[in-house]
Amino acid sequence: MPETSQNVSSTPASAPPESYNGQLPAFDFVPRTRVVFGAGSLARLGELAAELGGRRIFLVSDHGLQQAGHAQHGLDSLRETGAEVTLFTDVNPNPTTDDVDRALAVARDAKVDLIVGLGGGSSLDCAKGVNFLYTNGGKMADYWGVGKATRPMLPMIAVPTTSGTGSEAQSFALIADAKTHAKMACGDPKAACEVALLDPELTVSMPTSVTAATGIDAASHALESYVTLRRNPISQLFSRQSWQLIAQSFRRVLQDPADIHARGKMQWGAHLAGAAIENSMLGAAHACANPLTAHYGITHGIAVGVMLPHVIRYNSAVAGQLYGELAADAGLCGEDDPRAAELLAGEISSLMSASGQPTHLEPLGVRADSLVELAAEAAQQWTGTFNPRPVDVGSLQEIYECAM
Repeated sequence: MPETSQNVSSTPASAPPESYNGQLPAFDFVPRTRVVFGAGSLARLGELAAELGGRRIFLVSDHGLQQAGHAQHGLDSLRETGAEVTLFTDVNPNPTTDDVDRALAVARDAKVDLIVGLGGGSSLDCAKGVNFLYTNGGKMADYWGVGKATRPMLPMIAVPTTSGTGSEAQSFALIADAKTHAKMACGDPKAACEVALLDPELTVSMPTSVTAATGIDAASHALESYVTLRRNPISQLFSRQSWQLIAQSFRRVLQDPADIHARGKMQWGAHLAGAAIENSMLGAAHACANPLTAHYGITHGIAVGVMLPHVIRYNSAVAGQLYGELAADAGLCGEDDPRAAELLAGEISSLMSASGQPTHLEPLGVRADSLVELAAEAAQQWTGTFNPRPVDVGSLQEIYECAM
């Protein structure tokens, strides 16, 4: 997901009005990805790859999914069509340029013609990174930004096994520089997946901690994308539907991890939130989260979940009506309730608590004397430029202080 980039030549649009005053603003919506959804739909992977002409397929996954048997099921489906499949599972969380380079060497040896990413956001991002370099050459830093791939890319199928990043709906790969640790958002319309295959059965094996972290991440994507400066009627349609699904099902999957219907709602909600990001970007909660992950190793979804309530409160001065709509969708209050933003912020903290996660930074080991540095780095994050209320080092430091 395009959560960071200081090297992107794009500027945020001017803020839309609080409402559209009965008039639709201009927008440009280009859907690029076919979506196949349903329990057991992993069995269709081979069929879908064959439709795209895949004969030498590169399957990117991770060791955990290999142990869970998901990677093998994907292999079996692909091989049923007679395709040659090369499996790569040496992907680390928050993939770096080293991960991409290792995978690229394997893909080149196999002379692949189609890529499948099966896993969480890390596997999907690594697979996208391979696609950039396999088809266009160079190194990942060459694609830091938007639209820098000059040649066609291989068709790719994304099979998410978590309900969080929505990477399968996005044309960005988020790859960290192995030396500097800078996260590079590398985006190009050609990097969009041809197919997103959503099988909620694949998410049942997630540990509770992963269900929680990815679910909070998906919720944050829905809530932030709904209010950004880049929002439009299409992105808000996706954001709001996503939030409704997540609000209905998040606690349910925590209480009953085997509830496939709730798992399906979470997965579809995460996908819609990813589609919203593709059209509207994110905001200050993600800008604040990235330095926390870089300096303290805090899981991304948890970092966002701690910061989001305070960003909602900060933004309420300019996005109160929008937060009222979201609060009403969750059954917290009426749309016009002046407490809406506060109730929505409290709901995020409640979801964090319900999943056994801390709701403040201090229990996560964050030191008060590091907040100035964190704020300075957060102010450099691309996503902060799309926040509905402007942020700078001073305001971001105050948000961090509120989260302590």
